[in-house]
Amino acid sequence: MRSIRHTTFSVQKLIAVAALAVIMFSPSARAEVKIDITRGVVEPIPIAIPSFYGNTPSEAKFGNDIARVVSEDLVRSGLFSSVDPQSFVQDANSLLVQPHFSDWRVLNAQALVVGKIETQAGGKLKVEFRLWDVFSEQQMTGLAYFSIPSNWRRVAHIVSDAIYKRVTGEDGYFDTRIVYIAETGPQTRRIKRLAIMDQDGENNRILSDGRAIVLTPRFSPAMQQITYMAYYNNRPRVYLFDIDTGKQTVLGDFDHMTFAPRFAPAGNRVVFALSESGASNIYTMDLRTHRIQKLTSGTAISSAPCYSPDGKKITFESDRGGSQQIYVMNAEGGNAQRISFGNGNYGTPVWSPRGDLIAFTKMHGGRFYIGVMRPDGTGERELVEAWHAEGPTWAPNGRVLMYFKEAPSSQGSRPKLYSIDLTGYNEREIQTPTDASDPAWSPLLP
Repeated sequence: MRSIRHTTFSVQKLIAVAALAVIMFSPSARAEVKIDITRGVVEPIPIAIPSFYGNTPSEAKFGNDIARVVSEDLVRSGLFSSVDPQSFVQDANSLLVQPHFSDWRVLNAQALVVGKIETQAGGKLKVEFRLWDVFSEQQMTGLAYFSIPSNWRRVAHIVSDAIYKRVTGEDGYFDTRIVYIAETGPQTRRIKRLAIMDQDGENNRILSDGRAIVLTPRFSPAMQQITYMAYYNNRPRVYLFDIDTGKQTVLGDFDHMTFAPRFAPAGNRVVFALSESGASNIYTMDLRTHRIQKLTSGTAISSAPCYSPDGKKITFESDRGGSQQIYVMNAEGGNAQRISFGNGNYGTPVWSPRGDLIAFTKMHGGRFYIGVMRPDGTGERELVEAWHAEGPTWAPNGRVLMYFKEAPSSQGSRPKLYSIDLTGYNEREIQTPTDASDPAWSPLLP
């Protein structure tokens, strides 16, 4: 059972405020609405999501807001299309008694979400919903959640995840966060600060003060920490940032350039690249002892390491063969095998949480590409082509990528965040208050 927690920033700490309880309603017999997302491009399922019923003006507003966010989540996935609310013929109250399925079939709605908001003793909200298959007239699933009112948006994301999983058979990714670099200022004096937001761009917060240039933030698998690199007094440092407390810890104050720290799947170590004497090699650091282990050696430039989900392998980029390419080696080092063999240079490899694919950036013919390939290098597919695109990161279900993209302009390039699914046909910009680069997707919130 996933809990829900509202957090508020202060200088010293984030304070946990509330918890969520979940009740499962037993679905009726087998329903027919289902999407097989392994088939590639699919036709979106028309889904109707009326405002959740509320008996008071406050409850009704929560019901409207939650229904809106659920609809936006599902439509943004590219697997659902929203039935126009202006065409709805049943109000929220009568839906609670029994949906008039024939009326919804006229609107071509294949799925229908019915919800209710109720204020409990102590001020908590009870949010319940039911997902109906309109054509078979059967309930597919039903859930109830209890949370404090200020957490309504997260409840909406959890409802979206439940609907997504019931229809696709795959875990959702809506109850997640993105850490990224917020960029401001002129091109010659760029200010780069650590920022965090919900996956839909809401609840945006700046985590660093801008006095140090921040690069390559990455989430811990356990969610409590972010690792990143920052220049402090013109020296590269690797930091840990604790999301729950707001505390920063220096992992290493290195004499040489340090690149792209990432957590191991168990969260007990980080892997990174360290530059020295014109070469760059891969190292790991045990977070308990701060013991450093060197995994590669030689005069090549090897960087951007990333663990496989089982922690047994590391993928990285290296020019050891004469051009920048992607390799896979054992997690302890050794047995490095090149896996990229297409035209151009390859970099920024990131292993899918499912373990089935590695995302990458490719540079060829003056253009940038975001693509995926299997861990053995087969099945390469390009999903994005742009003047400049880089830094792919995976949603926790391994079905969606986020990255940053920019185009030249008279004021200089302006990086923005985008997402795309594995079909390559659902690219969407993620709105941020400032320019944004180098995103990293969290696991599902605990």
